[in-house]
Amino acid sequence: MQRLRQGRYRIVLGFLLSLSLYAQAQTEMDGIMMSKENFCSGIVYSHNTWKEYWEGTFKRDNKNIGTVSTNMFAFMGNYGITDKLNALIGVAYVETKASAGTLKGMKGMQDMSLSLKWMPIDLKIAKGELSFYGVAGVSLPVSDYVVDFLPMSIGLGTKNLTLRIISDYQLGKFFATGSGAYILRSNVKIDRISYYTTEMHYSNEVRMPDAMNLNFRAGYRSNALIAEVTLDQWKTLGGFDIRKNDMPFPSNEMNATKAGIGLKYTVNKAPGLSLIGGATHTLSGRNVGQSTTLYGGAFYVIGFSKKNKNKSDNQKTNK
Repeated sequence: MQRLRQGRYRIVLGFLLSLSLYAQAQTEMDGIMMSKENFCSGIVYSHNTWKEYWEGTFKRDNKNIGTVSTNMFAFMGNYGITDKLNALIGVAYVETKASAGTLKGMKGMQDMSLSLKWMPIDLKIAKGELSFYGVAGVSLPVSDYVVDFLPMSIGLGTKNLTLRIISDYQLGKFFATGSGAYILRSNVKIDRISYYTTEMHYSNEVRMPDAMNLNFRAGYRSNALIAEVTLDQWKTLGGFDIRKNDMPFPSNEMNATKAGIGLKYTVNKAPGLSLIGGATHTLSGRNVGQSTTLYGGAFYVIGFSKKNKNKSDNQKTNK
């Protein structure tokens, strides 16, 4: 039994981050807006692996599970209600597996997210352009998946409300974007009538701590190409550490700092078609795996009015 418990260590699978980190165009973290009456949609595939992880602040591996991998297929869409107000949607299918041991992976539809992104301020400063954005979004499970079987669970099962503020400055074709978000998370229910955290609970309802996210990205941005580096920090506002040789729990504290690169290329002969790709790597963490993620995808813009038929995303380089 102890060997089984040693194998069941967690991975960060929160849908709050999974979609917004993988696509590099018109997401809830960037300084790009979709033009009015244009709809951009596409599919992103990501592959995430980790072998070492942090048990609290202690970094270790575990031969009972080997390497844990997660594959995700996500549909994402963004509609320009106006040039300054966008509606975003995302839904994901996730599958997990371990390369060693007896734990069986899981798969299924994970969560759906819906967000509104608003640009109330757009200023010319010096030779550049400074914009501010507000984002409000919700996410929730779209299937009845098991949350208390980490790291094989495909998600954490919470309903979330995310409030984000973004600032973006572009000078010529170079930009810098910073954002911060507060994520309110609902409680979840598990398939047992009692559990232990730092004290005994005689209930199947687990109180989930809220979380914060900080994101910074900078690089080159033009009509045809976006190339950027990213730094992302996720911090759980509460929770507790995985105990030595014990199984993880949904309300554990989870902190992670990730660095990454991203590319978006708009195909010249098909102006509505964009290809994206990139990678992220966990630099430091607490109760998470030191994961590496590779992703790629394709998006296409459809214009629903004659005026916008040949317009793509409303990048600052287009203004």
